[in-house]
Amino acid sequence: MDMSVNAHVERASSAAAAEIDPPRRGALYRVRHDGKTSYLFGTVHVGKQAFYPLEPQVTQALAESTSLVLELDIRGEAAFQQALARYARYAPGDSVRNHVSAETLAMLDGALGKAGMSLASMEHFKPWLLANVLVGAEIERQGYRRSNGVESYLLKTAMQQSKPLRELESADYQLSLFDTLTDAQQEAYLRENLAELASGVSLTKTANLLDAWSSADKRGIHASWKTLTSGETVSAAFMERTLLGKRNPEMATSIQAIMQQDQVAFVGVGLLHLVGDHSVPQLLRERGYQVEQLY
Repeated sequence: MDMSVNAHVERASSAAAAEIDPPRRGALYRVRHDGKTSYLFGTVHVGKQAFYPLEPQVTQALAESTSLVLELDIRGEAAFQQALARYARYAPGDSVRNHVSAETLAMLDGALGKAGMSLASMEHFKPWLLANVLVGAEIERQGYRRSNGVESYLLKTAMQQSKPLRELESADYQLSLFDTLTDAQQEAYLRENLAELASGVSLTKTANLLDAWSSADKRGIHASWKTLTSGETVSAAFMERTLLGKRNPEMATSIQAIMQQDQVAFVGVGLLHLVGDHSVPQLLRERGYQVEQLY
C-alpha cells in the first residue's frame, strides 16, 4: 500500500471516529422554575485527557447557557494560597510534631518519604492537609491530573464562548471547613487516610468513583457515595455532615439566587453533591423547583 493510500485510510478512520459520540459522563439534571431553566452537572476534580470532549447533551447544554457556575474559580491561585496560610498552616514556631502522637508522626514520615516528600518540608501543615496532599499525590501517580479535571474543561469552553463565571463558594470557605476539625479529629483523619493509602483502599475508592463518573453509572455513583459517607470513621462523618450535609443546602440556596438573575445557568458541582436523600437536586425539588434527571 503506497503512502497516499495510507494517508487516505488514516483520514477516513479519523473522520469515522469523530462521528462517534463520546460516552455519557457523570450525571446531568435540568432544573426549571418561574420560566427559567438551568442545568446541573456532576463533576470530578481530577481526570485524564481521554475524558474529553464531553458528550453532546452536556456540551449543548453549556452552549445554550448564559453563564457557567462552579464551586469556585480554580484560576484563583492567590485566593487559594491566602486560605491555605490561614487554615492549613500552623503559626510560626509550631508544627505537626506538636499535635500528633509519635506513632502517627512515624507513619506520616514514612508516607511522605514514599511520595517523595520530607517531613521537614511539610511539618508546618496541619494533619488534614497532609492527608489530602498524600491522597492527591497517589491519584496523580495513577495518571489523573487536576489540570484535566472537569472544571478546567468547562471553564476553558465557557471562556471560548465568552460566558461569565459565577462562584457558589470561595477557597477561604472551603478550606475553613477542614479547620473546624479538632486536633484529635485531624489526627484520626490523617491516620485513617494513611491506613487506606497503605492498604490500597484509598486508590480503590477513587478509581471506583472515577469509573462510575466516566460511564454515568448510577449504581456505581451511588455505591461510591455510600462508601465515602458510611462507617464510624472521622473521614466518613466529615464527608457526610460537613462536606455534603452542610454545603448542599447552601449550594441549593445559591443556585436559587442565580436562577433569579440568569436566564439559563450551567452549574457544575462535585458529583457527590447530586447523590442521596439530601442532595442538591432533592433539596431544589423540596423547594418547589422542577428537577429532571436527564441521565
